[in-house]
Amino acid sequence: MRIRQLPDTLVNQIAAGEVVERPASVVKELVENALDAGAARVDIDLEEGGVRLIRIRDDGRGIPPDDLPLAISRHATSKIASLDDLEAVATLGFRGEALPSIGSVSRFMLASRTPDADHASALHVDGGRVGTVEPKQHPPGTTVEVRDLFFNVPARRKFLRAERTELGHIEEWLRSLALARPDVELRVSHNGKPLRRYRGGEALFSDGRLEETLGAEFARHALRIEHAAAGLALSGWIAQPAYSRASADQQYLYVNGRAVRDRSVAHAVKQAYADVLYHGRQPAYVLFLALDPTRVDVNVHPAKHEVRFRDGRLIHEFVYRTLHEALAQTRAGLGAAVVEEAGGGPMPSSDGSQGTSPPGGWGGAPRQQSHLPLRVDDMRAGYAALYGSPVPTDAAAGTGDPQSQATTHAAVWHGGPAPAVLPATDEAGIPPLGFALAQLHGIYILSQAADGLIVVDMHAAHERIGYERLKTAHDSEGLRMQPLLVPQTVAVAEREADVAEREAATLAELGFDVSRAGPQSLLLRGVPALLAQGDTESLLRDVLADLREHGQSRRVRGARDELLSTMACHGSVRANRRLTVPEMNALLRQMEETERSGQCNHGRPTWTRFGLSEIDRWFLRGR
Repeated sequence: MRIRQLPDTLVNQIAAGEVVERPASVVKELVENALDAGAARVDIDLEEGGVRLIRIRDDGRGIPPDDLPLAISRHATSKIASLDDLEAVATLGFRGEALPSIGSVSRFMLASRTPDADHASALHVDGGRVGTVEPKQHPPGTTVEVRDLFFNVPARRKFLRAERTELGHIEEWLRSLALARPDVELRVSHNGKPLRRYRGGEALFSDGRLEETLGAEFARHALRIEHAAAGLALSGWIAQPAYSRASADQQYLYVNGRAVRDRSVAHAVKQAYADVLYHGRQPAYVLFLALDPTRVDVNVHPAKHEVRFRDGRLIHEFVYRTLHEALAQTRAGLGAAVVEEAGGGPMPSSDGSQGTSPPGGWGGAPRQQSHLPLRVDDMRAGYAALYGSPVPTDAAAGTGDPQSQATTHAAVWHGGPAPAVLPATDEAGIPPLGFALAQLHGIYILSQAADGLIVVDMHAAHERIGYERLKTAHDSEGLRMQPLLVPQTVAVAEREADVAEREAATLAELGFDVSRAGPQSLLLRGVPALLAQGDTESLLRDVLADLREHGQSRRVRGARDELLSTMACHGSVRANRRLTVPEMNALLRQMEETERSGQCNHGRPTWTRFGLSEIDRWFLRGR
């Protein structure tokens, strides 16, 4: 067969295979055009999940009549004019493919009016056949109608799912858009009935929009993120580890306002949660990454779902460090304070209840706050019993107030590098986890807090405390390398050998002494000392795979942490060990100062709170 030029209609239909996957793809492209046109309100009318009808109306700048034929021509756009514009593009659309692709597989109508025009103009396209521009009544702005999607491509139409499924994809994309653009009002109807309305005019990081899109539970557990460095800015929300998902259905990433999927950023988030998330669970987050447009390539795929960073390693490290540090501050009893500082709203407790001031008691009278008296000697004895050594002298110094002294010296790690932050107390001098009352079934500590009852899993809590102590001690020494008596030859793929040769300095920092021995072999002369008894060859291969894909690796640290976690688990208090009240209080104070103490090393919760109002409901008090 001779080479021939394809007709424009067929070219557009081929392009539609990449741009128009399903009705949600059409909604995405058309709504993004409306936003690029400065719309403050967008109405989306759907029929039969968008297969029968998609109508998008906006109040944007509109399109001049003479530009309507160009708008449905391939590679015609008002958003870029040169390669420099493409490399720094900041609009959502820019390729000039969407409208001609959609028009080639549907019965399409484009009507628009600019603010200074006397009337609107409309253009019809039927399966790729373009009509003529006609006058039409229409307010300033643009309306696009897409009817009978894929009517002329029956093979594509067969792949569409049920009406409810296709509608669900549209709703999910609109939810993602609503998170990124709370300033825009979105109104959605389906089969003639109002379906959803996102009110506009809100600030970017609106708590109201967060609850409206992802629900009250996410909003209650959300930690506000705001960090900038090295020309990068990361903001948004991440869910506390207690709020996790079975799937990755609440993971939203925006790069310069564009919703994207990126494996490197997803990997960085997963690593940040590695120490606190229960096995098999997924974190939830809404993250906005901002950087110079010239440092990110958005022209990777016609659907614009993916981007390519020019500094991928820096981006990965920036995201990981930001979230890692934020999660480190989720100490037991103090997580609420972190959220309040960040989000500015009422604070949740670990069980999701709002951490407000104690409610009134019977008949509305305020409750009297009380706590168990603690003697400094008792606290000192409890600390020594738990940790096998006396409280440091400087920590035992007090102000003369026994309560103050007890809180002070219980809040310092013996043998740690430096005193930790002292736990905050309320006006009555009660710390966040309160004061111990008793032990339940030899497993749980019951503690009276300012606003209710705290229940602590003593083994899980002690395990986290020991684990963080071991990590801190080991971090102060660094990853030491242990030379091998007999060097080992490790067979690898050629590309892995290239990575090992290029990243020799990085491997040395991780405790590996390795050099290239041939095109597909390495010579291993030294391994991380703490992991010398493990499968170091497999670990090395995993590290090389990470370095090749992400530009860095935390495999060694992860393997080290796994070993330290096992050590901490074996060294923690066991069930049915009877603790005295001072011992229990010493453990509570350690939890308040220890990073990530809301979860044990395996991601299980270490504590929960039952508020007084909740306990009152158990007994129908006040009814």
